[in-house]
Amino acid sequence: MRVGFIGLGNVGGKLSGSLIRNGIDITVYDLNSDLVESAIAKGAHRGDSPAQLMQECDAVITCLPSPAASDSVMQDMLPEVRPGKIWMEMSTTDEAEVKRLGALVIAQGGAAVDCPVSGGCHRADTGNISIFAGCDRETFDRIAPLLKTMGRRILHTGDLGSASVLKVITNFLATANLITCAEALVTAKAAGMDLNTTYEAIKISSGTSFVHETESQVILNGSRDISFTMDLVKKDIGLFQEVADRAGVPLEMNPLMIKIFEDGIARYGERELSPNIIRRLEEATGQQVLAPGFPAEMCDDEPEAPGYEVIPQGKA
Repeated sequence: MRVGFIGLGNVGGKLSGSLIRNGIDITVYDLNSDLVESAIAKGAHRGDSPAQLMQECDAVITCLPSPAASDSVMQDMLPEVRPGKIWMEMSTTDEAEVKRLGALVIAQGGAAVDCPVSGGCHRADTGNISIFAGCDRETFDRIAPLLKTMGRRILHTGDLGSASVLKVITNFLATANLITCAEALVTAKAAGMDLNTTYEAIKISSGTSFVHETESQVILNGSRDISFTMDLVKKDIGLFQEVADRAGVPLEMNPLMIKIFEDGIARYGERELSPNIIRRLEEATGQQVLAPGFPAEMCDDEPEAPGYEVIPQGKA
């Protein structure tokens, strides 16, 4: 299968790298020529436009920063969609928008999948990230080899759009964990606790989480570098709010979380690293939350292995 990949940023560059590393015939496109040259140096082909990729490839993957960017790319690709073509949307996007664009693809005989990833850029880099996939089963089976090359744990979530709903749900939970970790670490420092011991106490307790075991480390290091920025957090929890609003769920925590990140953006800028949301509390208390022995960035020490499909509990 010949694959096109559009969007070589923090996540897309790593996902496409897994395809290249494993010998997939891949053509890439990005507005940033430096990112394109880097992919070509690893073995990718150069693409001239989204339309060319859709014309020449069996499947085209998009991994872009916003629904608006995905729409722009789709308008260029759509005239080249025909039976047998597959559009794979790996961006974190709105359920309604991916259904709208997917319907355009399907109307021309193609297939559409929303397949966002979860688990951190360090796992995307090693092919060990988790991937959700929303599409019909026949299409899922066609693209499963690609998904299992880019990711370790692959979950078929149901129809088109279902993966995007689950992705923003998980990002809501990750954001809630980040905010609570920040509050816990600042409180521990203000209470005179040793922060290395505090980190381990949380890690081995009922209070632990994936976010604590990763993002708390770069917080304590001081780099705060998790390759994710405040504007992206605001976008993701905003998308979660839209899902809840459409479903008539009167959320209480998420609106507060949106306000917290709006305040963080107003203070530090929208491209500030997301773990630096802790700075609001550091500044309010005069505390500096740092500890020795923690890494500046997360690296995945789990060896790359073939991906597999996760079967939901209670389902055959």
